Amino acid sequence: MKKRAVFFRALLVSGFAVGMAGADETAQLVIEGETLVTKAAAPAHLQDNLDEIYSGWVFRSNETQALQLDDFDNPAFVFIDAAMDQYQQVEGSADKSCQSCHEDVEEFKGLRTQMPRIVDGKVQTMEDQINKCRTEQMGAEAWKYTGSDMTAMSALIGFQSRGMAMNIKIDGEAKPFWEKGKEIYYTRHGQLDMACSNCHEDNYGNNIRADHLSQGQLNGFPTYRLKNAKLNAVHSRLFGCIRDVRAEPYKVGSDELKALELYVSSRANGLSVETPSVRN
Repeated sequence: MKKRAVFFRALLVSGFAVGMAGADETAQLVIEGETLVTKAAAPAHLQDNLDEIYSGWVFRSNETQALQLDDFDNPAFVFIDAAMDQYQQVEGSADKSCQSCHEDVEEFKGLRTQMPRIVDGKVQTMEDQINKCRTEQMGAEAWKYTGSDMTAMSALIGFQSRGMAMNIKIDGEAKPFWEKGKEIYYTRHGQLDMACSNCHEDNYGNNIRADHLSQGQLNGFPTYRLKNAKLNAVHSRLFGCIRDVRAEPYKVGSDELKALELYVSSRANGLSVETPSVRN
């Protein structure tokens, strides 16, 4: 087993030598006349490790970047439109829709910038909030945590905050959960014996085989991935990363992944919300 782990690590490291392409510092993300912040000074809690933070958009090809510049071309909006129909749909024992309580979806402007957050002593994600409303207010069934309906609704709500700066709270009640997420981020996992930081902090901007590594920022989630032609939730991506280093992933919706989401989200403080973004 040890020899196998060494082999995988050597194979992965060899991929970094393929290219050293850097972030395109001249690229600008302008949508409907609004320039979104894709590069910013690192938040105070990161300044011992990074000077600047970059959106994942900066690291994508010109063709992929272009898909996000126009909402008409952005394939994620098929799912946003479907979520808007769902928003108006009456269901559950209370005979309500989302719109019954929140007449205009624009009421959620600013919410995405603060999520995850601490509510009743626990980390609350956007998915938690949506299911809380469904079960307690509508009397409807909870959605699957990373199911298509959930991810589309999360994107619709997140879209209302597009262009606003991420501002995740990390002190007070949030601090122990944030510290737990930080511990997971810097802990080596799996047969490849790698931490999140090895790719997204130590090697961002480098090429690993065909992939141009980003800083792994979450300000664009849910994100449309060309790889699987659908919207992807945060926990789906975190689960996938841990699986890819040949480790046993934490369960989607687990306290561990929620803590990790809180920490990683805070690394984007100062970048604009891009939901729904487009990535490889």
